Amino acid sequence: MQIEVAATKQQTAVNFADWLIDRIHSNDTLHVALSGGSTPKIVFDELASRNLSVIKWRKVHLYWGDERCVSPEDSESNYKMTVEHLLSKIEIPEGNIHRVKGENDPSQEAQRYSEELRQYLPIVDGLPQFDVVILGMGDDGHTASIFPHEIELWNAEQLCAVAQHPETGQKRITITGKIINHAIVVAFLVTGESKAEKVGEIINERGGYKSYPAHLVHPSSENLMWFLDEPAAAEITTQS
Repeated sequence: MQIEVAATKQQTAVNFADWLIDRIHSNDTLHVALSGGSTPKIVFDELASRNLSVIKWRKVHLYWGDERCVSPEDSESNYKMTVEHLLSKIEIPEGNIHRVKGENDPSQEAQRYSEELRQYLPIVDGLPQFDVVILGMGDDGHTASIFPHEIELWNAEQLCAVAQHPETGQKRITITGKIINHAIVVAFLVTGESKAEKVGEIINERGGYKSYPAHLVHPSSENLMWFLDEPAAAEITTQS
């Protein structure tokens, strides 16, 4: 595990953008699963500001780790957010953008997206493999769209599953633990003091951490990174 702590949310975005761009430069192709949420917004803005050439972006294939079951024009769509903060500002081939079709029937879309992952990602040990999976974490310890009340989805046989928000009942498509932990690198992006308690419990394995889906992120590659700001990192007692 590697933990990078920055003073501010903006500096966390800069640090992550630096790290991801280094990977873009050093790989012939890079398959990346994106996250939604407030922190990725500023990361996407930062990436867009770097003015990477179309040659560099041609190497990158973008996917989504989860998506709300809404249309791509809906204000809650992770895809729409990514268009506004990144895709509309860079030159990337349309064929390199692999969105979850949130407007489709959820069960059918989970199956379709699983097949898309099998089609475009390298198959390693029988499973599609991302180069990078970017994850956020909710105040309740959820990650991707696997919530504590459905933590069993983490170990689902399928690559993608239909999840349900515990309060709104909104359905979502999410990749499952099988493919998250198979990635070459998994990177958490977590900022803000509201996340500090769960971050501390998960990283230091204390309190109720076993009930949080985010604690199940243990890539078989052992390449797990946490990009945090100081407020989110405030309750980490050791950084092992």
